[in-house]
Amino acid sequence: MEIYLPIAGMSINFFLVIGIGGLVGFLSGLFGVGGGFLLTPLMMMIGIPPAVAAASDSNQICAAAASGAFAHWRLGNVDFKMGAVILAGGIIGGTIGVQLVKILRALGNFEFVMKVVYVLMLGLVGSAMFVESLRTIRRSRAQAETCTIAVGKPKPGLFSRLPLKMHFHRSGLHTSAIFPFSIGTIVGIMAALLGVGGGFIMVPAMIYIIGMPTIAAIGTDLFQIVLTSANVTLQQAFVNKTVDLLLALTLLAGSTIGAQFGAIAGKRLKGEQIRILLAIIVLTLTVKLFLDLVLTPEDLVSLAPAKGGGH
Repeated sequence: MEIYLPIAGMSINFFLVIGIGGLVGFLSGLFGVGGGFLLTPLMMMIGIPPAVAAASDSNQICAAAASGAFAHWRLGNVDFKMGAVILAGGIIGGTIGVQLVKILRALGNFEFVMKVVYVLMLGLVGSAMFVESLRTIRRSRAQAETCTIAVGKPKPGLFSRLPLKMHFHRSGLHTSAIFPFSIGTIVGIMAALLGVGGGFIMVPAMIYIIGMPTIAAIGTDLFQIVLTSANVTLQQAFVNKTVDLLLALTLLAGSTIGAQFGAIAGKRLKGEQIRILLAIIVLTLTVKLFLDLVLTPEDLVSLAPAKGGGH
């Protein structure tokens, strides 16, 4: 069954989009990520113009993350105070990112810049998560009791000595608000540029740098994703006019249900198991995007700007 996407300017199989949305929604609930890091490249692979894929993903990520955030809120996994600090940075970053998208589309370099940033960010984050999680799993086999106590505890360092300290009761932390605000700003920029919720950056930062427990980091990240993505979606629609509402709603139909199952599955896995699974997915996607950059396209005509995707 084909549906016509007015902003993307193309027809696409309805059930293909529903299926992709369900998969991404499941990952959202399981890993605490919006799923855009996977969804945007998948949309591009099936022919959606890059700018439309990124902007429309932000729209559906907002709704999918809302479903996942609600599920984690019921489980008591959301630190609203930490989320508010991150969100303040996310709104500022999202505004900056939307303007960057406008400039890059005008220059005709949007798709290339998007793929390069994806490869760099996903490669670094995925590698770090994989190595750390593998070490944690190995330690837990030999020292299960010691590891259980240590995982998720705050780690003192540079950021713990910064000013503007706040107490975050749900996370059990007393730390500076500067770093959460800064990482929120970076994630806001990434949300606009890549069409991502930023969970692949935010969750590791919350766990390894801020020192939040894994499950609280996931729930809090989903909370900030909802509002950060909503801000980016509105600005993309008005400034760049790249939000395809029909595409976003079709993706949403699958992702909302998938997020509920992902949250349930996450309860059955240990923190280090969740992190290593996410790292494997991130690294696999990084390899695919890297090959797209270095290999010669089969059809050189595909290098031309796609309809609706920029100029």
